[in-house]
Amino acid sequence: MTATTETAFQIINKTGRGPAVLLCEHASALIPPEYHGLGLAEEDLHSHAVWDPGALALAEALSAALDAPLVAGAVSRLVYDCNRPPEAPSAMPERSERIAVPGNAGLSPEARAARVAQVYTPFCDAVDRVLAARQAQGTPFALVTLHSFTPLWHGTPREVELGLLHDADSRLADAMLDHAAALPHRILRRNAPYGPEDGVTHSLQRHGLRHGLPNVMIEARNDLLADAAAVEAMADELLALLRPAFATLGLAEAHHA
Repeated sequence: MTATTETAFQIINKTGRGPAVLLCEHASALIPPEYHGLGLAEEDLHSHAVWDPGALALAEALSAALDAPLVAGAVSRLVYDCNRPPEAPSAMPERSERIAVPGNAGLSPEARAARVAQVYTPFCDAVDRVLAARQAQGTPFALVTLHSFTPLWHGTPREVELGLLHDADSRLADAMLDHAAALPHRILRRNAPYGPEDGVTHSLQRHGLRHGLPNVMIEARNDLLADAAAVEAMADELLALLRPAFATLGLAEAHHA
């Protein structure tokens, strides 16, 4: 697989012909030097507030298995969260769970617009290019976004291990949930630990619904992505849901890696 890296994003397996295009908006913990760490405490610089631990490795494993193009964010979600529209306060949050983000406090409209131009617009433009190229191949495909979430939220443990999130189009999530029996050991939920009401389905709307693509946002609890073996195991579990779901929706695989 080849990778193309720009300031705000990287593209992996750009010419993949598989049944999905993958996004991983929160793939990177990088805070560019000009943001001075956003004033974060040292212990917070690699926390789940800054990125989605394990999500990129999981997305890369699925990209390889499905021959799927992958667009991944290359800048921390705290600089700009590419799964949020520019008007959302959570696009540049002043606080994430218990972590204050001083560098995002009281941003001027000009400062916000600069981050949109530096991060969000290039990321979305890259996704648009990849989707257009994949559409030009002439075979149907889905949009799948990959995320991870923390096992503890404001000190409360989260029981759910794997969430399948959707907005107005539930076709792909429904088809995956139809095969939930393939993962009898896994606590699998629809629209958990977040749902559309939490403002987390922007990418599904912007890149999936807008193009009429079946789409799903996958949330894996990050303690289940702690090392390479765990990531491989989770990728295999997701493939046990995705592959039959793709078949149900008539999205044929070019090959199995």
